[in-house]
Amino acid sequence: MQDPKQQDRLLCEADAAEQLGVKPTTLQIWRCTKRYPLPYVKVGRLVRYRQSDLDSFVASRTCGAA
Repeated sequence: MQDPKQQDRLLCEADAAEQLGVKPTTLQIWRCTKRYPLPYVKVGRLVRYRQSDLDSFVASRTCGAA
């Protein structure tokens, strides 16, 4: 289990995209089209992603045998 401080760390768009294995422009498209329920935080005009939200998103998209 992750340290709570690390779990709620805010990541920039580039770092979040790298973790998900997509390009930052893909995250921008997902935000504009609301394609996936991936929460983000607006800090002024900057976009940030919580580590815990990225972890939950990946877990919700995981498919496989039960």
